[in-house]
Amino acid sequence: MKIKVTSKKRNLLLKRREVAFEVDHRDIGGTPPRFEVRKELASMLKTDLELVYVKKMVTKTGLMVAVGEANAYDSVEDAKLVEPEYIVARNLPPEKAEKQEEKVKETAEKPKESAEKPKVKVKEAAEKPEEKKEKGSE
Repeated sequence: MKIKVTSKKRNLLLKRREVAFEVDHRDIGGTPPRFEVRKELASMLKTDLELVYVKKMVTKTGLMVAVGEANAYDSVEDAKLVEPEYIVARNLPPEKAEKQEEKVKETAEKPKESAEKPKVKVKEAAEKPEEKKEKGSE
């Protein structure tokens, strides 16, 4: 796997470097894992792994080249402030990502009590217009 940085841009407002890159993955075969690319980019940019987040990575059709975008922040606090949670989750190491998925599944499986509404109120509302008609005819 060979990574080539195609462009670097400094974003002073968000305190980060925005990087566009290409990954030649002929020797691996398929698209490399995001975490592996993140580690390589961190070493190329001479920064900590915790400060680099791969936003996007897509393999070109018919080629063994993936094109992507990443952000390298000045501090962890800046990264947490700006990066969305789903991007942070995608950039987790494989072990931590599995634990995160289990937590999400557990919360999704819990039944929601507030979603169940009593049907009695619906029937009462349906009966009220009839009562008004009867009173008006008397």
